[in-house]
Amino acid sequence: MVLVVVFGAALLIAVLLSGLAARTVLSTSFLFLVGGALVSDGFLGLIHITPDSEIVSVTADLALFAVLFTDGMHVSLPKLRANWKNPARALGLGMPLAFVFMALVTHYLVGLDWTTSFLVGAVLAPTDPVFASAIVGRAEVPAKLRQLLNVESGINDGLALPVVLMLIAAAGRAADSAEASPGKIALELLLGLLFGVVLPPLVNGLVRFRPLGAEPKLQPLLPLATGIILYAACHLTHANPYLAAFSAGAALAHVSPEAKTSFAPLGEALAELAKFAALLVFGALLTPRLFGALSFGGYVAVVLAIVLIRPASLLISLLGTTISRKEKLVAAWFGPKGFASVVYGLLVLQSGIPQAEEAFTLVAVCIAFSIIAHSSTDVPIARAFDVDELVGIPDKDQPATVAPKESPLDTRA
Repeated sequence: MVLVVVFGAALLIAVLLSGLAARTVLSTSFLFLVGGALVSDGFLGLIHITPDSEIVSVTADLALFAVLFTDGMHVSLPKLRANWKNPARALGLGMPLAFVFMALVTHYLVGLDWTTSFLVGAVLAPTDPVFASAIVGRAEVPAKLRQLLNVESGINDGLALPVVLMLIAAAGRAADSAEASPGKIALELLLGLLFGVVLPPLVNGLVRFRPLGAEPKLQPLLPLATGIILYAACHLTHANPYLAAFSAGAALAHVSPEAKTSFAPLGEALAELAKFAALLVFGALLTPRLFGALSFGGYVAVVLAIVLIRPASLLISLLGTTISRKEKLVAAWFGPKGFASVVYGLLVLQSGIPQAEEAFTLVAVCIAFSIIAHSSTDVPIARAFDVDELVGIPDKDQPATVAPKESPLDTRA
């Protein structure tokens, strides 16, 4: 119950400061992260959460699923078909480069063996859509850039999981090697994609069936029911829930735009709540002991992961594209590590491999630094695009446009 009280207090403070956060570098995500750390065993000792606590994996898993489901609804399939090359470059070249570069840095600076180093690279390779929400969700940001970041972060979580599982097996979890076989992993990915693509049209068909139909005030609950069924089905069948969530969101928006519109306010609010809860719980893991356990080389690796490895990998993958230089730099910077890496890091910690604790410590510190860095720079960078529009000189026959007024209640990552 103490955790519930702490969450309620943190949520109240976040809402009261959300207007200020929307105009400055203050981040509501950072508030929850710090709040979780302050009430943990490392400081006030009000709540007692350890990495092996079930609440850690459950909240991170739910938050990632909820965010991917709602983010999938922002994907326009016709536009994606017309502009698929840039996301494909980011996923097919940028992500593997980040994976390899991170493994090299981990091995030589932290001293982990090669298998565990590549495992850390796989855990930190996917980007998280949560902490780039001010970029992805703002109309003043170019659509091509928003689509690139949204599709990349929505799909790379599912792509990283098979590599993580196979490297865990290679690092010493021989007893469960059958669970990490390529065939089984491919089946889980296929099932996740299948569930995500098939379930929304089925639900939409039921709604359009003549004897049935949803009352207007209950229409927002239809996508919610779809998401709940999808989440349960994935965990019962071991299908990949993250690929299922993102594909289901995109499929739902495609087959039923009205469902997307009616669900948007509720979906965004639920995703924010899940995100804040996961941040609070994850913050409780960030004790002085955790930060003290990481070597100097580990901190250098963390800084390189955020300011060099991700930016360089994506810039290389986007060479020769028509994206402007400014958009490339923004896309390269917004490679935040988030809930996918939390979930995969916990899999590593619970795997029992020889260097599991060292790998998790590096992953956890990297995620914490990434949350701080990216969630405090998203709004200023997003506003830079709007400033460019405002300072431009309009044509003589074209009236100057006024930027839309921003609601003081808008929250951001």
